[in-house]
Formats: sequence, structure tokens, C-alpha cells
Amino acid sequence: MTVLFMIVGLFLLAIGGDILVRGAVGVASRLGISPLLAGLTIVGFGTSTPELVTSLFAAFEGAPGIAVGNVIGSNVANILLILGASALILPLAINPAGFRRDGLALVGATFACLIAVLLGYLSRPVGFALMALLVGYILWAYRSERRRPDAEAEMHEHVVAEVTIHGMSLIAALGLAIAGIIGTILGARLLVDGAIVIARDFGVTETVIGLTVVAVGTSLPELVACIIAALRRHPDVVLGNIIGSNIYNVLGILGVTAIVHPITIPPQIAAFDVWVLLGATALLGLFLRTGWTLKRWEGGVFLMLYAGYVWYLTV
Repeated sequence: MTVLFMIVGLFLLAIGGDILVRGAVGVASRLGISPLLAGLTIVGFGTSTPELVTSLFAAFEGAPGIAVGNVIGSNVANILLILGASALILPLAINPAGFRRDGLALVGATFACLIAVLLGYLSRPVGFALMALLVGYILWAYRSERRRPDAEAEMHEHVVAEVTIHGMSLIAALGLAIAGIIGTILGARLLVDGAIVIARDFGVTETVIGLTVVAVGTSLPELVACIIAALRRHPDVVLGNIIGSNIYNVLGILGVTAIVHPITIPPQIAAFDVWVLLGATALLGLFLRTGWTLKRWEGGVFLMLYAGYVWYLTV
């Protein structure tokens, strides 16, 4: 029954997050907000809503292993699992100019996450610092893309166009967004409660459950979106989704969680898992820098590394 509740929770998280994004984009459109700004803010935050709500619930329920493990594990899964699977379908060519900016932001965000984790405690000042970095990144990206439109700007506008429901009234859009929020809250509650029960019943630490089951579960929307984008031969959308998601996860989700409910960092994450994230990020940069393409064999390497990582955590 616990597993069933977790599956229902994951379903509600995925559906609720999608509905929230569509409703929020509809509201933005009615209010005259540009597609570029909507893509950088609403879609960015919206696609990370499952991770955000899950981490907040876990923090309030006294499960820091799930709260922090969800974020670290999601970012590791985004790079090694999702980009790995996507690259097997379609080699992911990138725009060097756009990647220099967002790649630099990703590295900076990952190092900020490393520092926050090594402090051992996510305090409110740390949370505000992470959020300030996220706001700075959004302003930097918006100004550079508005001043000189490039493939990254087109990608953000394309993503907004994909989730826009035309002809929707402001009231309907607000209703859709509220329904999405309710869905993600209910889903997160079921997922976190189920994860805590499974950890207790099977003698597994909450941190391991957060890094694996919860992290992969909350990353399912990104997995589906990236696989579809790869099948449609849109490598820029695949990489944009993952890089943007990882930046929002470590700066936005950890930042908001620390501000709302400061938590202690589990020792395992500080000693091992955050370094895995740093290594995965560095390897992504190395692979992309050699030819500006994530090749199929490199995607295979990512998948093998992820399988080894999960095996190490669970065996």
C-alpha cells in the first residue's frame, strides 16, 4: 500500500507540476509578460516545483536526508541518467556561445551548493545567499538574451510556446495554476510519507531513499520532456532543460527550503554525494567542450556511471 501511495504521489507531482506551469504561463500571457521572461522565471521555477514542494515537506517532517538528498540526487540523475539516455537517442550538439554563459552559471551554482553543504547547516542567511545568486543569474540571462537574441533565447520562447494554451481567460489560467499547486502539495505529501515508511521498514537511511527513489521520481517530468525533445531532434531543448533545472534546484530549492525551514546537512551527503554531483558536472563540461556535442558513447558512459552510483548507495 505504501508503494501505491508513492506512485500516486509521483503521478500527482508530475501532473500538478505540468498544470501549474501551463496555468502560470497563461496568467503571464494575459498580463503581458514576455515569453522570454516567462521562460526564464515561470517555466524555470514551475518545472522544479515537484522537487521544491517535496523538499519543503521533508524538511517540515524532520527528514533532512530526503529534503537535501532529493535535490542532490535529482541533479545527479539529470546529468548522468537523463542526459545519458537522451544522448543515446540523439547526439546533443550545443551552441558554444550560449553554453559558455549557462555552463558557467551551472558550475558556479554547483560550487555554491558544495559550500552550502560543507557548512553542515542550511541556515536562513545561506538560503538568502543562494536565492540572491539565482536572481542574479536570471537578470544576467534575461539582459543578455534580450540585448542579443540567440539560440538560448529561442529555446526559452519555444518552451513557453509548447506549454501555452491559447484562448484561455485569466480566471481559467489562475484556476489551472491553483489546481497545479494543490496537486503538487498532495503528491509531495504522499511521496514523502511513503519514503519515510519505506526507509523505516527496509532499514534503509532516509538519505539513500531521497538520493534515489525520491530524486528520480521528482525528475520524471524532466526525463519525459528530454526524451520527447530528443526524439523530435531538439538537442538545445534537452540541454537547456537540464542545465536550467540543475541551476534552479541547487539555488532555488535549497535556498527556499533553508529560508522556510533551516535544516542540518546529513553527513553522508557532505562526505560523498555532493562530490559525485561536482564530478558529474565537471565531466559534463569536459564532454561538451570536446566538439561541443554530447556523443552517444559519452551518454553510455553517463548511464554506466549512474548505475554504479545507485549500486554503491543501495548494496
